[in-house]
Amino acid sequence: MLADSDTRWKWGALTARRIAAGDDPAGAAAPAGFLLRGRATPTARQLAEVGVAADTVREVTGAEFLRAVRDEGYDVVVLALVGGAVQAVLHGIAALRLPRRPVLVTGYVGVVYEKLADGLLLRHGADVVLANSRHDADRFRAVYEGVGADATPVTEAALPFLGGAPYERREGRDTVVFAVQPSVPESRSDRLYLLGRLAGHARLHPSREVLLKLRSRPGEHTTHLEELPYQRLAERLPGGLPPNLSLVYGHMGEVLDRTDLLVTVSSTAALEALHRRIPTAILTDLGVREALGNHHFLGSGLLTSWDRLDRGDRPVPDEEWLARQGVAADGRYETAFDAARERVAALLRRPELPPLTPYYTPATAPGYLPGILARHRLAPDGRPLPGAAPAAEPTGVRRVLRDAVRRAARGAYRHGVQRVAPVIRRMGEL
Repeated sequence: MLADSDTRWKWGALTARRIAAGDDPAGAAAPAGFLLRGRATPTARQLAEVGVAADTVREVTGAEFLRAVRDEGYDVVVLALVGGAVQAVLHGIAALRLPRRPVLVTGYVGVVYEKLADGLLLRHGADVVLANSRHDADRFRAVYEGVGADATPVTEAALPFLGGAPYERREGRDTVVFAVQPSVPESRSDRLYLLGRLAGHARLHPSREVLLKLRSRPGEHTTHLEELPYQRLAERLPGGLPPNLSLVYGHMGEVLDRTDLLVTVSSTAALEALHRRIPTAILTDLGVREALGNHHFLGSGLLTSWDRLDRGDRPVPDEEWLARQGVAADGRYETAFDAARERVAALLRRPELPPLTPYYTPATAPGYLPGILARHRLAPDGRPLPGAAPAAEPTGVRRVLRDAVRRAARGAYRHGVQRVAPVIRRMGEL
């Protein structure tokens, strides 16, 4: 399994287990794990917080991963990557011309609310493109068929991390959780507004426990860049945070264990909560807009505002909408990965796998594909560029120095994104 962020690691590792495990995902062997080196490479703390172990964990470049695929003989590879990286790996593996290539599986870590066509076509060419719901499967097939591409790989499944005990109201417990997102909303004013309303809600209900669920600590990156962490904004909130409002980290499932109302703009955490029948609210305070992703919840019955939540209103989800979104709170989740397992098994039984045929080729996208491949140090034919992968991994002092330089460079990049860039942007607005 190859992942490029903490959230995609969680999706990829759990997907690999569910595909390999049959009816017992908990009993599946841990996959071999690779982290694609980049701006969002998770820290050890982030991986531990995700709570999904791998048999081994190696940080690699794209070319180094291709060498591992060539030399180590994997049967199935799960690509838990952004679309451009998936496309690069597909072309890279095709260029290896292996006697027996692995079955390639990819998909999305959560709600698909932007860049639908772009992201899907960059994933085309994998043997299995997982859709997290019936709704997504229909949309995915329509995109592929609309450009004349093979839609057979699209396979309906579900998010692999749904689960947990069904919600039960507990006497004496009243906990509201606001699940933040790294890139939604984007502006400082919008984030301060949401933080202020959350603090106001806590003051209106002093006996209620209010939690701000954070994705990463300052200096860490997740799937999306976060230039304005809520932790920093909370330090400057006029009047400070009320005593019943706390900032929390940790595994989302553990936070949901103590949640009586989950509030968010459009986080995938909403689907986790709905799967467990936890009351859930999708905010409309900043509008219902594609840029926010809350348009995905049209028809769900969950759209509401802080004003309504302040006075005690609770949205009631539409059951038909839930069924189409793969929430499967009625017990069907146990069979959600059957079709994916069957497709992978059928491909593995073949004496020979078909050649990889991504939609994007030098003929169909000559002005687009070479740039994507070059970002991953691959030539237009998918082969690693000279120097992209060293002949051997450094050891001893050289490895220690290399790793130290990488950590320093990554830290400097994150500091620039979260500290320097916002200051420059504000100066430009003067």
